[in-house]
Amino acid sequence: MRAKPEDYEVLDERTQNILIAVVRNFIQTADPVGSRTISKRFDFGLSPATIRNVMADLEELGFLEQPHTSAGRIPTDKAYRHYVDHIESVELPSPEDAEIIARWYTPLAGDNDGMMTATSRLLSEVSNYAGVVLSTFATSIFKRIEFVKVRDRQVLAIFVMDSANVHNKLITLEDELTQDELHKISNYLNHEFSGQPLRQIRQKVLDRMNEEKAQYDELVQQAMNIGAKTFDETSESEGDIYLGGTVNIMDQPEFITNVSRMKELFKAFEEKSRLIRILDHCLDESGINVAIGTETPFQDIQDCSFVTRTYTYGDRTVGVLGVVGPKRMVYPRIMALVDYTANIVSQKLTNG
Repeated sequence: MRAKPEDYEVLDERTQNILIAVVRNFIQTADPVGSRTISKRFDFGLSPATIRNVMADLEELGFLEQPHTSAGRIPTDKAYRHYVDHIESVELPSPEDAEIIARWYTPLAGDNDGMMTATSRLLSEVSNYAGVVLSTFATSIFKRIEFVKVRDRQVLAIFVMDSANVHNKLITLEDELTQDELHKISNYLNHEFSGQPLRQIRQKVLDRMNEEKAQYDELVQQAMNIGAKTFDETSESEGDIYLGGTVNIMDQPEFITNVSRMKELFKAFEEKSRLIRILDHCLDESGINVAIGTETPFQDIQDCSFVTRTYTYGDRTVGVLGVVGPKRMVYPRIMALVDYTANIVSQKLTNG
């Protein structure tokens, strides 16, 4: 859960400065932070004893926690949320990061799938965490479809969206059809539904299956039956996930010393539906979205944060991309990286 606005009001300027200092120090070192460290590294003009008292107050408020009685304190999810929410604006990436990104995309050509794969790898390489891209179908505009007979009643449906996204789906027919019959059905579906959003097509297919014409016209009946299988809820609610560099997360101190947490995280990343569920929520967010730890719905991913931004085709959102890393990440840099990359991907898609 995100910290409530009233939680911020209890922090005077001195307390907030110390909280931010603790967060920044922990991000940099991954070691619990003591009052003496803050006193030496930050020129607050306060004694270690005064800083220690402020940190104790922050612990009572739920912003800090102490892993061991003799250790310093570490930020909670509430502290990270406070820190992120007080980043005034998303800056441009550093010249070094911008150069890497530009160089990565300069020679890039080919289909949508290739660009999304490259983007997930780019985000991973530049951030040193994991890069993730969701290419969604729910908001995509259907362009055309082709059916290829594989064997007996099995058919490969290949449908293309106007954003150059290509989706393949293996479907099983009730009756065996020839390749010529499949070609006629694809021509019919292309004529009837090209230029319409996938989420609308499914409902129209279901409506037409109940129309009188579909009951006596064999071509329409076959086309609607196949269309129902092709444009069902699965194909419209999911999408393609591209994930690169998960091994980078495992190199972080939080995981490298804890094998069980590492295994849980690997298993979570292997379950496509979990990532889709998390990223689906990001599709409705404007600008940079940061989901920290317990703000994600799955316990075995709650040691991570997601920094994401949607990308567009023209003025329509067609997916979301971002970086997955430990909660102890340099948020301003990662936010700049994700924002900049999303703008480039949007330009590439829109300009063809």
